Amino acid sequence: MELRNIAIIAHVDHGKTTLVDELLKQSGSFRDNQAVSERAMDSNDIERERGITILAKCTSVEHNGIRINIVDTPGHADFGGEVERILSMVDGVCLLVDAAEGPMPQTKFVLAKALALGLRPIVVLNKVDKSDAEPDRALNEVFDLFANLGANDEQLDFPHIYASGRSGWADLELDGPRKNLDALFDMIVSHVPTPRQLKDADKPFRMLATTLSADPFIGRILTGRVESGTLRVGETLKALSRTGEKLEQFRVTKVLAFRGLNQTAIDEAVAGDIVTLAGMSKATVADTLCALELDIPLPAQPIDPPTITVTFGINDSPLAGKDGTKVQSRVIRERLMRESEVNVAIKVADTPGGDAFEVSGRGELQMGVLIENMRREGFELSISRPRVIFRDIDGVKCEPLEEVTIDVDDEYTGAVIEKLTGPRKGDLIEMKPAGVGKTRIIAHVPSRGLIGYHGQFMTDTRGTGVLNRVFHDWAPYKGVIEGRRQGVLISMESGISVAYAMWKLEDRGHFFIGVQEQVYTGMIIGEHNRDNDLEVNPLKGKQLTNVRASGTDEAVRLTTPVKLSLEQSIAYIDDDELVEVTPKNIRMRKRYLDPNDRKRQSRAG
Repeated sequence: MELRNIAIIAHVDHGKTTLVDELLKQSGSFRDNQAVSERAMDSNDIERERGITILAKCTSVEHNGIRINIVDTPGHADFGGEVERILSMVDGVCLLVDAAEGPMPQTKFVLAKALALGLRPIVVLNKVDKSDAEPDRALNEVFDLFANLGANDEQLDFPHIYASGRSGWADLELDGPRKNLDALFDMIVSHVPTPRQLKDADKPFRMLATTLSADPFIGRILTGRVESGTLRVGETLKALSRTGEKLEQFRVTKVLAFRGLNQTAIDEAVAGDIVTLAGMSKATVADTLCALELDIPLPAQPIDPPTITVTFGINDSPLAGKDGTKVQSRVIRERLMRESEVNVAIKVADTPGGDAFEVSGRGELQMGVLIENMRREGFELSISRPRVIFRDIDGVKCEPLEEVTIDVDDEYTGAVIEKLTGPRKGDLIEMKPAGVGKTRIIAHVPSRGLIGYHGQFMTDTRGTGVLNRVFHDWAPYKGVIEGRRQGVLISMESGISVAYAMWKLEDRGHFFIGVQEQVYTGMIIGEHNRDNDLEVNPLKGKQLTNVRASGTDEAVRLTTPVKLSLEQSIAYIDDDELVEVTPKNIRMRKRYLDPNDRKRQSRAG
């Protein structure tokens, strides 16, 4: 059977997963009466809740007797480690671009990776049926982007197609019949080359592992594209590291291939196909699985370095152990080490004390997803404020710089530019109209300046702005960036919060907790109106007397507390504060709970 391997790449929310759903339906991968959830490829709970793709996933469809292996990739740059490796095992890419928004930062990020590997993209102008779609403008911007990224003549001569993934049609002309996706299937078959590996079928077996996962029944499994040779179940292979060191020798217990949404056991893996192998115990991502007579590993894609680091520690608050089952540092370390094996964009290091671990990654979203997964598994953690990783380049201290693209209503542009270029030390690169009454702002801002900015941005734009960011380059250190301006309200007592006490404190600031919530000494319960921290007592009830008079008891009406999400809490805290994460609660607290300890530390610092 003829074969094509293709990846779907795009900016977040441009419709990759929805389009793959329709490709599966129209290829007959589902029965007519089969119950299939929307965005079938987003199988992870967090992916469904947030509407984003985090893990790259493979599927396979058949069209006119030709098998097409399709890989759905994440759009966020935080999960770019997935994208880089996936692109090395396909022969073509479909670049999805929203016909209204045009190319966005992650479009540029994923396209740059594809062009660098020599792939020739097919451009799919998606969502052309939206009321504000401008497909011709979007197509011109895509061409300019290809040229700016140094595409060669062959890559610049890209085919394009108009589509609506949600409605399930794709046409070569904008005013085509709009019936089905056959035109896209035909374009993939004609434009994407057959795997060059097919001609190496008689050579010894070699495969580069690109994704790692675990199956409860068959154990550790590795997925990748077969570079040469064939493989049958029961044969013996060896695993080579990037440097060529032999890691292990193992017998292949299962060979699985993608057929629709499911993985099916097959007897033989052939060159060019994307398959999953089981039987190894040590081999991991970027290792080469090969026949015993081979000694040279396959080249693996370099991974962009981490740009931020967060300290994961044990939960040592007075409420530790109440919600979670996994609280020991040993268990936390094992889980983080497992994560660093599966996710090559994450690095884990021990700290001198042994109770905490430095976890480095691509961004706040990636860290937030890891912490969210761990709390759902029953872990209790204390998390520090993210810190950027500095580099020494030619004797100069350098920090990561991010390209920020903002679409905002015209009336809010002044506030946004002032915040980015003033206290956050950003440089304005470009400013242009982006539709009626909207402006697109592009700026280069240090990663440090963006930690905690998203909440401020949503306030400044009344929730209407759209902010996207992607790693740009390393730049010389830009000096001190001031952190949060407001102080916090800190509980001076432990117990249950009381409505009367909080009502009396409302003029001091706004609260992060409600009434009848458990608090402890040193816990952050709100934001102070001023720039200093203030210790308050949220437990102090009304003094009762035996004198009753009508009209003297005032009705207590409290302002609704501000509930911060996990990512917002991590971005909000200062260097002397922590986020306590448990399966049921997210609390902010001072690193040193005792006020005397805090005073001593501030004097020492």
